[in-house]
Amino acid sequence: MTAILQRFRLGNPPWPTADPFLFAVHHVDDYPAGDGALAPSVPVADRSLGMDFGHPSGWSMYHGERVPGFPGHPHRGFETVTIVLRGVIDHSDSLGAAARFGAGDTQWLTAGGGIVHSEMFPLLDTEAGNPLELFQIWLNLPAASKGAAPHFSMFWAEETPRVRQTDDEGRAAEVLVVAGAFGDTKPLSPPPESWASNDVSDVAIWNIALDPGARLALPTAPDGVNRVAYLYDGDVTVDGEQVPEGTGIVLDVTNDVTIGATETGAHVLVLQGRPIGEPVVQHGPFVLNDEAGVRQAFLDYQRTGFGGWPWDDMAPTHGDEARRFARHPDGRVETPA
Repeated sequence: MTAILQRFRLGNPPWPTADPFLFAVHHVDDYPAGDGALAPSVPVADRSLGMDFGHPSGWSMYHGERVPGFPGHPHRGFETVTIVLRGVIDHSDSLGAAARFGAGDTQWLTAGGGIVHSEMFPLLDTEAGNPLELFQIWLNLPAASKGAAPHFSMFWAEETPRVRQTDDEGRAAEVLVVAGAFGDTKPLSPPPESWASNDVSDVAIWNIALDPGARLALPTAPDGVNRVAYLYDGDVTVDGEQVPEGTGIVLDVTNDVTIGATETGAHVLVLQGRPIGEPVVQHGPFVLNDEAGVRQAFLDYQRTGFGGWPWDDMAPTHGDEARRFARHPDGRVETPA
């Protein structure tokens, strides 16, 4: 019996997801050198600034008008998990918190009852290109946690667990364990109000890198858990069945499943979790359980701004030093070990 329950083409972002996940997008931008002020060193006047997506040049400004990225915007009722593989992100929010993270770091943000944040992509290198690659994943919150106080955690690359397996021929398979134990390797603790903190949730976020010809067996999970694998780079085999790059597959979690790379190697993102199983009503950046909740989110945002905006503009950046850091709303500052 095949381990693949369903296939679909990834197509244009965002990728399809399964409960408890709401959204998944893979950004890959080959940004040019910076101009010394964190913006592109090449002209951008021909772009639809503030709404520049999918540009044929291979990089986009998104909602940025000077520095690429996503200036201040609100969220309520879910979590964002942002995994940066290359490049850096400058985070700023309505609680006064700030962070610069990248190169393997993950930020896990519980929007809860409401937060405004910006995510800008500063171009630090003025001599060479500034490639950026990241995933942003939205994880739903159960009704009991949708009003939780906003909170963010930093999973620095140096501290995030990795599983590395090498076969007799030296071919390696490596798993970045953002959430959910992979065999005996346990992840860092998710935010306290996250669905991932619930013992029955079986939430897992694994990013897998396979050398050419490498193979990796995925752990099983209890029946009723959703598992979707996104084959975003390279062709693979799944228990011997060929699956091309750019395919999403829904997997049977109760059976042993082995993913193997072809001669080009492969990268696979796996999102897994037990469904929350509650109604989902989404309007843009607000995800609640009913229309009344969405209407209230709009009213609260208009009235309170989810704490206001303590920054000089809607697209703050954090200087030209490459140093990574996180400053929390209470003033506590942390840096990678």
